[in-house]
Amino acid sequence: IHRKIKKTGLPKEIGCHSFRGTGITNFLQHGGDIETAARIAGHASTRTTQLYDRRHDIVNQGEIERIRF
Repeated sequence: IHRKIKKTGLPKEIGCHSFRGTGITNFLQHGGDIETAARIAGHASTRTTQLYDRRHDIVNQGEIERIRF
């Protein structure tokens, strides 16, 4: 994966765990539960799966529009 990423010119920080985080986040955003996500990811604990959950990083347009300049 790292060789493919290097060819694309994407940042070095993108790798296997980035894809895993994206998959887990998308699963949870679309109604999946953390226990099922943990099983799919092969995690023994949901705490590990929660480390990959990036839903809290997502900002929606409504939140941005509340900012007054």
